[in-house]
Amino acid sequence: MKKMLPLPALRRLLLTSIKRKSAFVFFALVMSVPALAISGGAIQSLPDFNELVEQSGPAVVNIRVTQKVSAINERPQLSPEEEELFERYFGQPSPHSKKDSEEKPEAEPDAEQISRSVGSGFIFSSDGYVLTNAHVVKNAEEVFVKLTDKREFRAKLIGFDTNTDVAVLKVEGQNLPKVTLGDSTKIKVGEWVIAIGSPFDLDNSISAGIISAKAREIGDFLLLIQTDVAINPGNSGGPLINLKGEVIGINSQIYSRSGGYMGISFAIPIDDAIRVAEQLKVSGKVSRGRMGIYLSEVNENVAEALKLPNKNGTLVSRIEKNGPAEKAGLKDGDIVLSFDGTSVEKSTELRRLAAATKPGSTVNLKIWRKGVTKDYPITLAELPQTETAPIEKTQKEKKTTGKPHPTFGLTVRPLDSEQKKEYGISSGVTIEKAEGVSARAGLQTGDIILTINNQDITDGRAFEKIIEKAGADKSIVVLARRENITQYIAIKNP
Repeated sequence: MKKMLPLPALRRLLLTSIKRKSAFVFFALVMSVPALAISGGAIQSLPDFNELVEQSGPAVVNIRVTQKVSAINERPQLSPEEEELFERYFGQPSPHSKKDSEEKPEAEPDAEQISRSVGSGFIFSSDGYVLTNAHVVKNAEEVFVKLTDKREFRAKLIGFDTNTDVAVLKVEGQNLPKVTLGDSTKIKVGEWVIAIGSPFDLDNSISAGIISAKAREIGDFLLLIQTDVAINPGNSGGPLINLKGEVIGINSQIYSRSGGYMGISFAIPIDDAIRVAEQLKVSGKVSRGRMGIYLSEVNENVAEALKLPNKNGTLVSRIEKNGPAEKAGLKDGDIVLSFDGTSVEKSTELRRLAAATKPGSTVNLKIWRKGVTKDYPITLAELPQTETAPIEKTQKEKKTTGKPHPTFGLTVRPLDSEQKKEYGISSGVTIEKAEGVSARAGLQTGDIILTINNQDITDGRAFEKIIEKAGADKSIVVLARRENITQYIAIKNP
């Protein structure tokens, strides 16, 4: 490394060049600036990415995918900017340019054509396993992998997982290069990283930037790495590399309003990707734990009104019938404070913890219920590849009767035994009208009030008694159910 001048010396040199109007000295000083960075009063070298590219570049591959699709009469049209970009780099008009489409006959409807797309990936083991994104290869008829030394292989799709957007390919070859895997749990915000990939099918294109954030919640199963590295179509599946030459992530997606790079991109942490890849290599699929509950957040007002031990926790808003949670004894309105000893702050954290646990495992949930904290062992089932939470609309409309409560604006009606059986509850009253502070808090006609201030509402008389007592404090916390979803709602009267 070249010896750098100390800061005082640089200042003196700059002043001298100005006083003497020395163009040579000033030019020499300016030319040295790109190689320097001032941080906290010290001058340091900016990173040189050349060695990183030489070290990791040979293991980064271009992935070409073909699939059969049905042709349509109308050809896709490119914007003038896209046509110009295509012609600039490939020396010929796009096959889908407006001019070209005018000269060629339209495709026959329903005719079978071959669609081609490109992406990136990298070899992560010497026996030819390749990591990429699931969205790059999931609909592929054929997959081809091309190395920087011009060797090309037909790849076998081992498996993919759409929940994490990770896929594994296998190629057969000799003397295959491979990347060095890093530890994504040790990354730091602000550290330099580079991406290698094939944006717009331009092989081994390098872009650089920094890590902007370590744990962005984009989905239920992963916390993604956010960077400002330029990522464009074709970069998907390529590696995110730190200054040690280690792969710390798989470039997966961008935030964009235009379809192109806008300064924010996301990568899958390599630790999570490898865990998924190992399962795909063994069985071609990923197994995840499932609790059989649907969750929602506990806001600050509710946490304060319920006098929770802390502001952490996530609310059980619905329980799957005969699912693991119901068998373990959980109920609607329970608040989960921890999962097997790990504190839970948000519902997404609890989902990730459960998903990362092997199905069939028994874990301990710490539950808060009506002021009491208790542990519940729960044996996890297996999460399907696509889990949905269908909501059945079973509420019955009734004519409004009665008068609203003067403090909270609630008019309620008792539930009969048939309705309780239909809704699967033992107590509660239904709201005929919500006005004033109750309506502003979010309560609606047809909602079922299960508890007020942690006290069961067995009938209309119990409702009146409890709410009259609470009226003096001018605040209540209601456990309400709407379309099989249960939620705490804090109501404060000014």
